[in-house]
Amino acid sequence: MRISVPTEVKNNEYRVALTPSGVHDLVRSGHEVVVQAGAGAGSSMPDAEYVDAGALRVDDPAEVWGRAELVMKVKEPIASEYAHFRDDLTLFTYLHLAADRPLTERLIASGMTAIAYETVQLAGGGLPLLAPMSEVAGRLAPLVGAHTLMRSQGGLGLLMSGVPGTRPARVTVIGGGVAGANAAVVASGMGADVTIYDTNIARLRMLDDHFGGRVKTAASNPMDLGRAVVDSDLVIGSVLIPGARAPKLVTSDMVERMRPGSVLVDIAVDQGGCFEDTHPTTHDAPTFPVHDTVFYCVANMPGAVPNTSTSALTNATLPYARAIAANGWRAAMTKDGALAAGLNITGGSVVNPGVAAAHDLPLTPLADVLRPLGRPATDRPDRAQPAGPGPPDPR
Repeated sequence: MRISVPTEVKNNEYRVALTPSGVHDLVRSGHEVVVQAGAGAGSSMPDAEYVDAGALRVDDPAEVWGRAELVMKVKEPIASEYAHFRDDLTLFTYLHLAADRPLTERLIASGMTAIAYETVQLAGGGLPLLAPMSEVAGRLAPLVGAHTLMRSQGGLGLLMSGVPGTRPARVTVIGGGVAGANAAVVASGMGADVTIYDTNIARLRMLDDHFGGRVKTAASNPMDLGRAVVDSDLVIGSVLIPGARAPKLVTSDMVERMRPGSVLVDIAVDQGGCFEDTHPTTHDAPTFPVHDTVFYCVANMPGAVPNTSTSALTNATLPYARAIAANGWRAAMTKDGALAAGLNITGGSVVNPGVAAAHDLPLTPLADVLRPLGRPATDRPDRAQPAGPGPPDPR
């Protein structure tokens, strides 16, 4: 298969979809891998390493896209890349379509196949391609939160750990999944007073055992969560419904009642955010004021540490890329239900329930898309099904 890796063009996105070792793995299996010149430079992975690994180095992005059967990226395509879409192309990347109607419409119109890293889902509910970036974003959140709490950054001037005779920062983490647990690890390690809120009591029980009392856990409900938010110095939002828009759990009224200079970091911003006042920001301008607080809502947080992020992402995506390259996406998905859950759009049809629900679009059943060629579809007069998001899976 012909696989292309374009240079990421989103603001301050320094990650790349494959490391040189990942390229070498695919080339050894007989595939052609095209890497755009400079694609790995931001991750401290120079062109020479890709060429040594067997990649073809190409300067022109149109040629990179044009030669591909499979395009592997990190972030969703932006408007300047839409012209490269075509119906015989497969795209494998983070998409977060529930929060991006323009991209959803362009993918539908193009007829191409779009597979989202963030909706590849194991039978037990795990998200293997989201997990590594959730780990990175979770560990970054307390760091950027601590920085933003400095008075020079608009915060209330509070040191996360405090010093003897002063109180540490009160940190509320919403969502005890991968990102939330990693945020709690770092925040507690910095000496903060940390509480994780989640609706999954079994998950809270596991976290309580894991942290051994260093982090508090609490069952999430609107009243208790509201009180905790108002009393927090730093709130980290890390709630996810795979493929769907994140629920708005922190209201503007809660934020208005927080101490001036308090900080809120929304890890869920890619999926629309779990704070009412969230809107995406960039590493160039990461924060904005809401009432008297400071919001940090960078949509590609792991892009700040691209060397680590690129390596972690390739470790996770490479087995799935191998399967797609060796068998084609349809056959690979027929064999692997986890990969099949990653299919969002193909042939002008929306296959992911969360995306369909977010944009009020008809849903085509996955089984109809993956049925063997020549086998008739179901005998229903309209194969579109009512859309609805899957069960919550806080990250």
